[in-house]
Amino acid sequence: MTKTVHHWIGGKTVEGASGDWGPVTDPATGAVTTRVALASVEEVDRAVAAARTAFQTWGTSSLAQRTSILFRFRALLDANRDAIAELITAEHGKVHSDALGEVARGLEIVDLACGITTQLKGELSTQVSNRVDVAAIRQPVGVVAGITPFNFPAMVPMWMFPLAIACGNTFVLKPSEKDPSASLKIAELLAEAGLPDGVFNVLQGDKAAVDRLLEHPDVSAVSFVGSTPIARHIHATASANGKRVQALGGAKNHMLVLPDADLDAAADAAVSAAYGSAGERCMAISAVVAVGAVGDELVDKIRERAEKIKIGPGDDPVSEMGPLITRAHRDKVASYVHGAADQGADVVLDGTGYTVDGYEDGHWIGLSLLDKVSTDSDAYRDEIFGPVLCVLRADTYEEGVALINASPFGNGTAIFTRDGGAARRFQMEVQAGMVGVNVPIPVPVGYHSFGGWKDSLFGDLHVYGNDGVQFYTRGKVVTTRWPDPSEPHGGVDLGFPRNH
Repeated sequence: MTKTVHHWIGGKTVEGASGDWGPVTDPATGAVTTRVALASVEEVDRAVAAARTAFQTWGTSSLAQRTSILFRFRALLDANRDAIAELITAEHGKVHSDALGEVARGLEIVDLACGITTQLKGELSTQVSNRVDVAAIRQPVGVVAGITPFNFPAMVPMWMFPLAIACGNTFVLKPSEKDPSASLKIAELLAEAGLPDGVFNVLQGDKAAVDRLLEHPDVSAVSFVGSTPIARHIHATASANGKRVQALGGAKNHMLVLPDADLDAAADAAVSAAYGSAGERCMAISAVVAVGAVGDELVDKIRERAEKIKIGPGDDPVSEMGPLITRAHRDKVASYVHGAADQGADVVLDGTGYTVDGYEDGHWIGLSLLDKVSTDSDAYRDEIFGPVLCVLRADTYEEGVALINASPFGNGTAIFTRDGGAARRFQMEVQAGMVGVNVPIPVPVGYHSFGGWKDSLFGDLHVYGNDGVQFYTRGKVVTTRWPDPSEPHGGVDLGFPRNH
């Protein structure tokens, strides 16, 4: 029997009323297992209205109240890791251990939100003039919308809403319609933790719902993670409607391997970073730049490891990589591999014909490895978002860095070397927002911020960490003078206030 996924508005499940539904498939079987409600403009307005009403009291609630609820939510989230991971695997397809990993990374931001009291302390300067004090405080912005992608249906929302609500905002989450169930489970846990009705809402939907959120006059800020074209649209549209925006886009993350690198460690890292989560992550390594004569040996080591990766259903403990999210996406990823040879690449591994016995209708694709890829080929220029690794060659360190910096993307990058001086030079010269030194996926811990440069980020502030707190609050400066009770009235002064 097909499951139905509805909205969560005002602290309860609200059945979809638009009459529009989207299919949710099990990627391992290709079967439609769920139908998800697609919100109308009226339903978007209802969710925003619930959030706006809740903000009237939540925005002035005590920090003690907010953090006590978040601590209870954290305990419930921890106790329900497996249940959330099972929902992710069923709808996204990633293996259970990978799904558990994204819940764990989301928990890091909940931990940060539980300690929000120190982040919101503000500043005070006393006696800046005679009996004049100046205080800087931060206050919530209002209703915040979060628009999140399919690849991390639990983690990416948790990059946003814990800090947003800890800062006193209310939240409307529009998750991907491809894997919507994890968001509803999270909403139920927040309600169980005692979060007041309307502080956190889940609005299922597609582009129509997103466009309404971007123009809605009662939405004050928008957080987005997704592809670069949509990130650019989100930023332009929401900004034009007077909202603050953080819109994280796509990536083409490079790994520079110098001749002195430990090639076994580099090959292990390349396979893990390129093919983990079937390559469906914005921090995947999709381009390895081999410097000097190490290219052939490095490619051989990557191939040896890639051939041993076990692909199968995400709920099979033996599986190390699952299927892709949809059949259409699988076909698009395969098209890059099919066209690679015509554009000059050596196809070392072609995973496009891969199937799993008993699951022939699943969205399967094997691991592909393309060597000697040119920078003007489609496989290099586009974000493939699948298990396809491109290897490029460079004669020198300088040539490799120039190649990386010429990319329009600047999300993450990594260098593998034993030379500390080269690593330090790389981290200063490379044009990317997140850099790994012998670390292939440099996703920051929760108390540092996540975000890229160039076409990988639209807006000024990154997500979570200090940037996240700044994004979800507004600064206010208060200048105060209390005259001494014995001081006579000073009369009218038309000049500037005297600070000296």
